[in-house]
Amino acid sequence: MSTKGIARLFQRPPRFLCPSVSRQFVRTLKSIHPGKNSSRFNHGHNLPILGSSHTAAFLRKEPMLPLRTGALAIKKGMTGVYDPETCRRVPCTVLQLDRCQVISHKRRDTHGYWAVQVGSGTKEARNVSRPERGHFAAQEVPLKEHVVEFRVKDEEGLPGVGSIITADLFKEGQFVDTRAVTRGMGFAGGMKRWGFSGQPASHGTSLTHRAMGSAGPSQGSGSRVLPGKKMAGRMGGEMHTVQNLKVVKVDAENGIVVVHGAVPGPKNSMVKIQDAIKKPWPEVDAAVGLMMPEGMPTRLAAEV
Repeated sequence: MSTKGIARLFQRPPRFLCPSVSRQFVRTLKSIHPGKNSSRFNHGHNLPILGSSHTAAFLRKEPMLPLRTGALAIKKGMTGVYDPETCRRVPCTVLQLDRCQVISHKRRDTHGYWAVQVGSGTKEARNVSRPERGHFAAQEVPLKEHVVEFRVKDEEGLPGVGSIITADLFKEGQFVDTRAVTRGMGFAGGMKRWGFSGQPASHGTSLTHRAMGSAGPSQGSGSRVLPGKKMAGRMGGEMHTVQNLKVVKVDAENGIVVVHGAVPGPKNSMVKIQDAIKKPWPEVDAAVGLMMPEGMPTRLAAEV
């Protein structure tokens, strides 16, 4: 036999030595390990972030997040303050901080977002559950009656755990957003709850002057009341935000912040105060309004 015949004989192994493989199995292997001709939109590096992912949602919301934490205050009531710029007596709300302190942090790599957990007031240990007591003990901070969170933009907005937040965190002339639970009105009618004009006062109207009227159309909409229809029901007791309130006066010694305008909630209710997101950020030092108490170890945000 010639040399060419021997080479042709060993180019391909005999068929009895090659087990048959189905095409479906080959497709499965290709799907598990894509080749070089795979789509560039599904595999590879330097690809655009999907708009429906958590990372894209965080990047969209990042420019609207405040640069620093807020404070938790008590609504003491309303008063009037003379404004020298407008030469008028303007209505204001008095807010007072009560032992407002940083409890812990929420980190993006662990919790998915940056936030500062702030506590206010005090509470007896017998009125606090064991998991809550363990949380305060792990952070080496005293027990707090009220605990809230303030979202921040990045890690630079996380103050040290245990820092006491004072009233001079805010300066006069800046704008803040206030958030609190509104006063509960109970069951209210359509006129009080939604501002309906009511029925006519005369011309045959009998005992239905404040009635709502028709609640739903007939055949055109299926002879039913459409979802979301404004009707009588429980009013108030909901979280409400009032934006762009100007800080009129700050008393750091007594922990009082006076803002221009009304703040949601009844007297002695808790109000969240933070820099307004629709106004320019105040140009203040990051350490202003934060004080580490004596005898407490200082822990930076990166170590917590």
